[in-house]
Amino acid sequence: MSIDVKPALGTDYYLMDELLTDEERAVRDRVHDFCDREVIPIINDYWERAEFPFELIPKLAQLNIAGGSIKGYGCPGFSDIAAGLIALELARGDASVCTFFGVHSGLAMSSLALLGSEEQKQKWLPAMARMEKIGAFGLTEPTHGSDAVALETHAHRDGDSYILNGAKRWIGNASFADVVIIWARDDEGKVGGFLVEKGTPGFEPTVMKGKVAKRAVWQADIKLTDVRIPAENRLAKSHSFKDTSLVLTATRSGVAWEAVGHAVAAYEIALKYAQERIQFGKSLVNFQIIQDKLAKMLANVTSMQLLSLRLGQLQQEGKMTAAMASLAKMN
Repeated sequence: MSIDVKPALGTDYYLMDELLTDEERAVRDRVHDFCDREVIPIINDYWERAEFPFELIPKLAQLNIAGGSIKGYGCPGFSDIAAGLIALELARGDASVCTFFGVHSGLAMSSLALLGSEEQKQKWLPAMARMEKIGAFGLTEPTHGSDAVALETHAHRDGDSYILNGAKRWIGNASFADVVIIWARDDEGKVGGFLVEKGTPGFEPTVMKGKVAKRAVWQADIKLTDVRIPAENRLAKSHSFKDTSLVLTATRSGVAWEAVGHAVAAYEIALKYAQERIQFGKSLVNFQIIQDKLAKMLANVTSMQLLSLRLGQLQQEGKMTAAMASLAKMN
């Protein structure tokens, strides 16, 4: 049975909408309608073929949402709650599209906004906000996943250049990105972010195959062999893993919002199926065991919404900690 997930099915049970500003509601609705119109009708075919939907990039660009809460440089400067609602709605539409956008707008653009020099920000952020240039974020390594602080990729200073050697894994967008931020240790053991532009010799991304989830977004294995970049391509304010953590903490809340979007989609699909599926002469939704499951799903969705909303308020006030964001992700 094909399930139409387009109509909202009562998932704003505690009227969170009343707590949003007009701008937050407007951007949420714009992205919601975009997913209904452009993403949901086509994405299953891309998922089956494990292909990335490049046709969506210029359409996403027209929404003017890349850069989220970043102010200036052509970015929209939304509230943190509005940026979270964008993640929620993209995740409701499709996890792969949401991940692509989160890597570009969240990780890559936030790295530049938080740690880049004025020149670096002027060079990259306006084009990335227009989605004319796509970014990626290269932190995870083959032997260091969550243990990212132990990264081994090395950046050797050679005159007015750095030479990068090492490997990265699970790097979203890296196979086609215009710039990849590679995190590496310099000769003093300090961690920095290095801007590697598309086509740089020695930079070899390979799309990973055989995934069972998020099949419509491309992650890459990256080999870095004597990759020479100008010294000015080091993010100017990146000197330790604490600086990397600034980016991770700032974007971690978005992952919590994405989980809400996935939960909303799952609930709406389950509810609509239960309403339409007939067994023993009546729809499944009339059976108490199904009602119990749906009620628990709605309760989880509602608690996730309110937790993420409060997290967004704290982030807006500059009070959000990494632990707070992690708790919301876990929930």
